[in-house]
Parts: sequence; C-alpha cells; structure tokens
Amino acid sequence: MPDQRFFDVASEIALDDVLGLAFASVSSAADLTARRVNGCAPLSVAGQGDAAYFSDRRYLENLRRTRAGFAFVHEADIDHVPEQTVALVTRSPQASWSRLAAKLYRPRRHEGPQAIHPTARIEEGVTLGVGVIVGQGAEIGRGSHIEAYTVIGPGCQIGRNCYIGAHATIYCALIGDGVHLASGVRIGEAGFGVSGDHEGLIDVPQLGRVILQDHVSIGAGTCVDRGAYDDTVIGEASKIDNMVQIAHNVKLGRNVIVAAHSGLSGSVQVGDGAMFGGRAGVIDHIDIGAGAKVAAGAVVFKDVPAGQMWSGFPAKPSRQFLRETAWLSKAATKDKG
Repeated sequence: MPDQRFFDVASEIALDDVLGLAFASVSSAADLTARRVNGCAPLSVAGQGDAAYFSDRRYLENLRRTRAGFAFVHEADIDHVPEQTVALVTRSPQASWSRLAAKLYRPRRHEGPQAIHPTARIEEGVTLGVGVIVGQGAEIGRGSHIEAYTVIGPGCQIGRNCYIGAHATIYCALIGDGVHLASGVRIGEAGFGVSGDHEGLIDVPQLGRVILQDHVSIGAGTCVDRGAYDDTVIGEASKIDNMVQIAHNVKLGRNVIVAAHSGLSGSVQVGDGAMFGGRAGVIDHIDIGAGAKVAAGAVVFKDVPAGQMWSGFPAKPSRQFLRETAWLSKAATKDKG
C-alpha cells in the first residue's frame, strides 16, 4: 500500500469496472461479478485484493508465486498464473495496471489558502523564508532553515538542523537530520515510467517515496525521483553534486560521491563508498559494488565489482580501457608507407 501521508487512496473498484477501465477481459468462465479490486502492487508483494501485472519474462517466477488476487497478463501467459489469482487478459499488461493504479491512487496536494497548513508540525527554532509553502501533515525539526519560496509537500518529514535552499520542491520524502539541499533541488517528483496501449502512451504511476538519511548533501538543480513502488534511498553522509539525475528505486549506500551531470537509471544499487566522476552514466538494474569508482564520462552497462575502477563507453576495467585506447592510438598513427 502506498504511504497515505503522500497519496490519497480511492475506494475499491468492482471487477466489471476494472475490466472496462483497463481494456481487459477475464480468462475464467466463472461468475466473478462480485469480486472487487482494492489495490495495486508488484507481483512479489501483492495480496488477495490487489492487482499486479506481468510483462517481463525475467520475472516469470514472481508470477508463478504471486499471491495477488488479480494479474494483468498477455493471453500467452495465462497458464503461469496461480490458481487463486484471476488472470486479467490484455494486450498491454503494464498499461492496464497503470490505468487502474491512476484511478486508485493520487498524490496529495496542498489544501487550502494558507501557505503554512494548520496541521503542519514545526518545532521551535525553525526558520522559514518568505513564500515558503508547508503542506498538511508535514513536519520540520528544530534548527532547520528553509530558504525563500521552497515547497514542502503534504506529509513530508524533515529532520533537525537541515538546510534547504531557495526554490526547492520536496514531495513524498522522509529526510533525516543535518541534511543539506541546495537551491532548486527537486526531491520526490515522479520517476520516468511510460507504457502504452491502443489508446497511446500512458504514465506509469510512481507510488513510492524518497528517503534521505542523515547528513546527505545534494547540489543545486539535482533531481531525486520517488520510487515506482519501493523507495529511492540515499544513504547516510552521501554527497551528490549539482545537476545530477537519480531515478526511481535507486539505492545509494553510505558515503557515496556523485559528481555533476551524472545519471543513475532506475533500480541501480550502489554500495558504500562508491564514487562517480562527472557525467558518468549507469543503465537500469545495475549493481555498483562498495568502494567502486566510475570514471568521468563512463557509461556502465554491466555490474561493477567492489573496489574496481571502470572507464569508457561502454565502461570496462580502467586498465583494460587504457590498454585498448593506447593500442588504438598507436594503430591509428602507425606509418603504413
């Protein structure tokens, strides 16, 4: 269940309405008109009242083991759906699930005309600059300083002795003590998830949170997206430079350093003490080991073992990259006359 501090949750939806909304059909001939859907979740955590979806063969075992009450699947995958799960047949399982999730969950927005909502809890010693917005149920700890025109969304929690620069926006986030966020950071916006069906492209609802642990520092203009369903987590004392993109479900360990213009794609896992040079890039679902280093401008397509340094495009162990570069340079300049 998405965190209700950040999302409004609609009431359950009758299965007949779900089928119309999601352009799906039921594979079973049994009478299911009384069945109702009350949530959306991934296959691995969905329960009896939840709808999940399957569209990637890498997660076939998750489908076979799911406890979801309903699963959007292609017709060819019906045989893999467990007996207790109702197969909802569709040509675009992820898009169908997204249409349902968008109906069930909506991000909460600021209520009422007051900039500081009456239900916000602000401890003594907090400094708020001109034009600061604090949403309903938000909490800000003692000694924190919020600069002008920053927006703290509904339900967000900010620890003690934090600094947040001007024009920052923070949604769906739980922030520890001593965190430093520079001007113009964007924390907790929707991650980039897109699916499509015969109606066209549709945004996949992003239903997770951002967790910033104690003493994290994030530079100006950097974006940290909330999780798709799980959380995006930035570990204790990690330092992120200006203009960095941290995508949904990324997990950074402690004391990680990310230099400017780097981008970490969805579900990247980074061990403690790893370092990224400027303009480094990592594709989705990659593991970067503890203490690993990714050189400036490198683009990582494979897991990087702990303690190693990788360079290049595509990235590879730096010694190999340098040997290959030297050989190519010699080959290109060799006198063939």
